[in-house]
Amino acid sequence: MELRKIRTNGTELNVALDGAGPPVLLMHGWPHTWQVWREVLPLLNGRRRVIAPDLRGLGDSARAEDGFDAATGAADMLGLLDALGVEQAEVVALDAGVPAAFLLGALHPARVRRLVLMEAALPGLPGGFPTPPWWFGFHSAPGLAETVLEGHEAAYLDWFLLAGTFERRGVPPEIRDAFVSAYTGREALRCGFGYYRAAEQNAAAIAATGRLTTPTLAVGGNVVGDLLYRQLAPIADDLSGELIPRCGHIVPLDRPDVVAQLLSSDSVASR
Repeated sequence: MELRKIRTNGTELNVALDGAGPPVLLMHGWPHTWQVWREVLPLLNGRRRVIAPDLRGLGDSARAEDGFDAATGAADMLGLLDALGVEQAEVVALDAGVPAAFLLGALHPARVRRLVLMEAALPGLPGGFPTPPWWFGFHSAPGLAETVLEGHEAAYLDWFLLAGTFERRGVPPEIRDAFVSAYTGREALRCGFGYYRAAEQNAAAIAATGRLTTPTLAVGGNVVGDLLYRQLAPIADDLSGELIPRCGHIVPLDRPDVVAQLLSSDSVASR
């Protein structure tokens, strides 16, 4: 596995690269880094060309003043594929990475062989969260969350990392420590919360896309479940779904075996 800094769309991304074979772009959520996929990589046995960036402003990617909206995120990923000479890739996204992955597939279908979207709701489409989780509002208020949480990052993130795993089993200590390190400090927090503060922009961009023609798999654990599948069903031409048993919100850490299986074959059973 190689870590490389790659310039794209006016920023610099830290990118984990591994394996050979059909390319797969892995997009993490919040409060994660590329390491949310770390337990999946060995199970792929090097048979996929894995491209796993730290998203704009997060992890070891360059801090960013703005550009946390999904349209910019999709452009970041398109530029990353261009920089690596990848014409077409499977795109897999979790949580806060899902809106940008959706726009990448919707606006550039020739570049995306398949979308695999995990544990998220899409703003701008009907049928989202009936009542948004409490932290959406807290994270969205400009300047508030980073002011309150600076100096208390580990305790706050531990709550999400426990709540996001099946039966609150938590994540491996070394991965937990990497996440806490990545989101410690006011600027790191600001960049992370920037993804929540872009919700209105994302809703407008997603609502304007029309039909989704890219083959898409909506994956749910025991948190979001089939909500995303139900959101996509009216607009997607080629949609399947997978509900993973004994799985919390952080799918690649709870069930890396299932994620690896989904990425090792195109023959995914329909919902």
